[in-house]
Amino acid sequence: MVKYIKLYFAAPLFCDAEREFNEKITNQIERLGYEVFLPQRANIDLDEKCSREITNHEKSKSIFELDKKEMFSSDIFLFVLDGRIPDEGACVALGMCYMHKSLVNNNKLLIGLQTDKRGAYEYSKLNPMIEASMNCIFESVSELLEFLKNKIISE
Repeated sequence: MVKYIKLYFAAPLFCDAEREFNEKITNQIERLGYEVFLPQRANIDLDEKCSREITNHEKSKSIFELDKKEMFSSDIFLFVLDGRIPDEGACVALGMCYMHKSLVNNNKLLIGLQTDKRGAYEYSKLNPMIEASMNCIFESVSELLEFLKNKIISE
């Protein structure tokens, strides 16, 4: 059996409300015993560690390489799907994880959290390329936490 311990948290992080939501959920997941990589934390660390001026391109490349390493080494990829449309960076990350999972034939779980009731499609809230890539999508934080709690206990 695979033990799910490391979780990559993909979500929009461009306003205070998004970052606060991400931190709140991350803290709850960490209390369950998971190691969570939250990119917004790493971006702050990167800013603090840069002792010399770097270009925006160099910073973007550093963020990309760190996120890629963390995504590929995680057991669970969690995508917060809230918003009118899902965050484009997280969509790219989902695609990368989906292909990596397929290529290395691992047991990584690709899960979503969509508390937003708005939907972009007549037959679904999500683009089929996103929805079909996920193992499961939760509609509430409590459902997600219960799933993760049971996953870590049963493994």
